[in-house]
Amino acid sequence: VLGFEVDALNSVQFSNHTGYAHWKGQVLNSDELHELYEGLQLNGVNKYDYVLTGYTRDKSFLASVVDIVRELKKQNSKLVYVCDPVMGDEWNGQGSMYVPEDLLPVYKEKVVPLADIITPNQFEAELLSGRKIHSQEEALSVMDELHAMGPDTVVITSSNLPSPRGSDYLIALGSQRIRNPDGSVVTERIRMEMHKVDAVFVGTGDLFAAMLLAWTHKHPSNLKVACEKTVSAMHHVLQRTIRCAKAQAVGGLKPSPAQLELRMVQSK
Repeated sequence: VLGFEVDALNSVQFSNHTGYAHWKGQVLNSDELHELYEGLQLNGVNKYDYVLTGYTRDKSFLASVVDIVRELKKQNSKLVYVCDPVMGDEWNGQGSMYVPEDLLPVYKEKVVPLADIITPNQFEAELLSGRKIHSQEEALSVMDELHAMGPDTVVITSSNLPSPRGSDYLIALGSQRIRNPDGSVVTERIRMEMHKVDAVFVGTGDLFAAMLLAWTHKHPSNLKVACEKTVSAMHHVLQRTIRCAKAQAVGGLKPSPAQLELRMVQSK
């Protein structure tokens, strides 16, 4: 929709989202990723401006992503690697990982140092930094630590920080290091307050990371505008999804038993 030609390589192939009570499928490993990448190499089409990674469940797969991104950056020094470090989230005040715990050190030691842009939620930012966030000041300090690990752009896509506008609002924070020609570095900070919607969604982090990649491409030195357009796209997609769901819901506006079961599982 935004004019990008994309080659998508699956990290997993599942029957359904893992929030359901049951799911089946395959988790790709390092060898399978290299086989796919070798096919791109043999045809000479492994030339990219961006790499975006998200949900991954295999430690070896994630380590191989690092090797491939390094090779692609040698071919194109301007390549931008956008990493959504999908590891877990917080539900009812309790954070938990929904990927194997052995992925965390790979993210901290190999992936994040190579990334140009990262989009963790608050829980993931805490995992990567080893520090809890209780205030905006602590969040900014954590983002500085994440900058020090490598990425010039850090966006905490959602947080449980209190908004001055009240409990109906969700806060996201962004930080971008801009390197001037004279070698000096300026850090731009932004805060966004988004009105919450009365619904439970999965995949919003994936959409946020993809939109942010697109809009930072169009506004590379203006994180504020890129994030505003990202959040605007998110809002419109979610509102349209809600309208569609209500129109299709069984028994008027009531969710079906399957929809209720999924909502209960995701709220644990």
